[in-house]
Amino acid sequence: MKWEAWFSIDWQQVFGISLSAIGFYVGLMIFTRFMGLRSFSKLSSHDFAMTVGIGSILASTVLSDSPSLLQGLFAVGVLFIIQGLVSIIRRKIKPLKALIDNQPIILMAHGEYFWDNLKEANLSTSDVQQVLRKNSVKSKSQVFVVIMETTGDMSVIKNDDVRPDWSLFDDVRDSEMLINPAKTAPIKDALNNV
Repeated sequence: MKWEAWFSIDWQQVFGISLSAIGFYVGLMIFTRFMGLRSFSKLSSHDFAMTVGIGSILASTVLSDSPSLLQGLFAVGVLFIIQGLVSIIRRKIKPLKALIDNQPIILMAHGEYFWDNLKEANLSTSDVQQVLRKNSVKSKSQVFVVIMETTGDMSVIKNDDVRPDWSLFDDVRDSEMLINPAKTAPIKDALNNV
């Protein structure tokens, strides 16, 4: 194989790629119109899988002859239908929601790390510290809570004078430790004794 082939393209390919990209774009807009903007959100792990799947199908459809544009659009349509069904199941059948979704977990609260949760999430304190710095946290004492969301993103909530609305933390594992900071004391004591 000659290295020139890596840098070449003929007009037929330009035309084919352009038509496929335009067709795919229009198809995605139509699907999104029917299924809603959630289709490209990253609110849960199945939303993220949807986005990755569409990207993979887009790449293979636009840059190669196989699958064809119609095959690619059909595959994306099936993904949209699956996502719609999963969303309905999540809303209507609560026990299945727990099987489909990850549960948000507390990584740090009241300036203290939750070591078991860090271990379960395969994170180090350095990972959390990086997120704290990105959120302009200068001291651990500023941290009310750091939560790893279902998508893998970390939410940082700082201490302030506003009384928390505890219902915002109903779906977060170990949220009872936010209400009663004294419950974190056994964790601190266990670490001090190690």
